[in-house]
Amino acid sequence: MSEEQSQAGGEFERQPVPKESLLGFKSFIGMYAGEHCAGTELMIGPLFVAAGVSAFDLIFGLIFGNLLAVLSWMFICAPIATRARLTLYYQLEKICGRNLVTLYNLANGVMFCFLAGSMITVSATAVGVCVNFPMPGLNDIMPNSIGWILAVLAVGGLIAIVAAFGYNSVAKFANIASPWMVLVFLVFGIVGLRQFIVASDTSIGSLSDLWQLATTEIWKGGDPIKDQTKFTFWHVTFFAWFCNMAMHIGMSDLTIFRFARKSWYGVATASGMYVGHFMAWISASLLYAYQLRLDPTDDSVLPGPMAFRAAGYAGLLCVVIAGWTTANPTIYRAGLAFQAIVPRMPRFSVTLATGMLATVAGMFPAIAMKLLGFVAIYGMILMPMGAVIFVDYYLLKKFGMQSNYAELSRKTFNWAAGLTWFITLGTCVALVKFAGVQIYFVSLPGWFVAAVLYIVLSKIYQKKVHQ
Repeated sequence: MSEEQSQAGGEFERQPVPKESLLGFKSFIGMYAGEHCAGTELMIGPLFVAAGVSAFDLIFGLIFGNLLAVLSWMFICAPIATRARLTLYYQLEKICGRNLVTLYNLANGVMFCFLAGSMITVSATAVGVCVNFPMPGLNDIMPNSIGWILAVLAVGGLIAIVAAFGYNSVAKFANIASPWMVLVFLVFGIVGLRQFIVASDTSIGSLSDLWQLATTEIWKGGDPIKDQTKFTFWHVTFFAWFCNMAMHIGMSDLTIFRFARKSWYGVATASGMYVGHFMAWISASLLYAYQLRLDPTDDSVLPGPMAFRAAGYAGLLCVVIAGWTTANPTIYRAGLAFQAIVPRMPRFSVTLATGMLATVAGMFPAIAMKLLGFVAIYGMILMPMGAVIFVDYYLLKKFGMQSNYAELSRKTFNWAAGLTWFITLGTCVALVKFAGVQIYFVSLPGWFVAAVLYIVLSKIYQKKVHQ
């Protein structure tokens, strides 16, 4: 082991992963199944129902959208990862320069904190069932009770401490909890479906009977609940595809797949997409749809009460752990992003402070209640750098330019990459604000805008620098 590798903790943070450290296919199946069947699913499934989705649009939109996500990992992210075998951050540093990567780390860290905060919110709803304090509603923005603030503070503090102790503690916790959580999510779906069958006095003797129940009693379509965006087939498809846009098209999972022996291992992401982003979303949406059947005025999206109604205290425990296992690695990743900005600070202190920031974010229910929109914004913000990496790796040399330009020129800020990021984000915001394009659809044209911009700006920038 080299000195540089040893200092990096054996994670090969600044060098390609050697052949003897590559991992097999099963490692990626388990990791993605566990990571994508967690706290977010308990919010996203119900929010589909609140958006007035129909049965056809939900089922087939998820099938198609999750397939597109898997293909994005397979053919966009994994091939670069298995050829370069570098972390996202080191690859970006070679292309963009250390100062621009610092800005990227700041944006990434803040987004991770907000995402972790929404998962702390999820876990805190389970505490609310036991302690019985007022909990936030679907359209609440601010915390609505002292009990809520204290619950979030307690849950967030514990999560931050575990994350601060390092990746091993995070991984051990997730590995123990994840298989059990998958089973509980399946139970949620089975119990939720049975509740609808009993409540509607329906006899299910065939798939057509089941489909009739789904279309007339569960996902009926119609108008969304107040202030929610109406979801169609295309909304569901693009959300399922792009909710992890930062990871596949945005290239964050270069860091994961650099350990894969073959690029086709990207197909392992299907374990997460169809266990978590299909089965778990549908199961969670069943719980919320049944809640609305019992009381159409009770539109609060609170995983704790829904899970308790379906599975008692086992359901509550699942809600706590589901939020916990998502927030833990998210806070850990955010801490690493922030530590790259202030490398002299101890990782423990940075991660603990990051956890506290996420906890404060979790006190504001608007992040979790608007999770569909937040995830779309998160992907949009990080998407342009994915296009930069793709173009830099495959196309720049074909256009007579240098790839990894910051490394070769010793620049700390590649203005071609920086302007590509800023102009693309400005274009996406303009499409939403002035052209009426919904946030769920803007990232697809945005990626092509970023790709073209980076080619044109690199041509201008590299020529000017060498004059």
